[in-house]
Amino acid sequence: MEFSRRDTLALGLGAAAMTVLPFRVNAASEDAIADFTGGADVAEGGVTLTAPEIAENGNTVPISVSAEGASAIMVLAMGNPTPDVAIFNFGELAGSSSASTRIRLAGTQEVVAVAKLADGSFARASSEVKVTIGGCGG
Repeated sequence: MEFSRRDTLALGLGAAAMTVLPFRVNAASEDAIADFTGGADVAEGGVTLTAPEIAENGNTVPISVSAEGASAIMVLAMGNPTPDVAIFNFGELAGSSSASTRIRLAGTQEVVAVAKLADGSFARASSEVKVTIGGCGG
């Protein structure tokens, strides 16, 4: 098999694009966290994120999040093209600050939950989910 200069240039540009793409997705998720927190510091712990270690199908991955006394919890899938998954808001009459849902994952990636607590501080938890069959077109 022989490659022309045009083929070689196309392969090189494709490889360069693939190395830059994960950095842009990560930057989008960090921007989403900064928008949610208003730039405040986020502490580790205080949030319970339950997700499977291995998901057989990325189209329906069950997760649940909870944080004692949280007024809002944001869930992000860090490796998805659009990392924002959901924001759960809890009012004063909410029985508990917890929610569960099924999300779609593009592949093996980190799922992050950030909670806004009643005192105005923020807490974070994360979980790595290995997907064996692609979800978002994967």
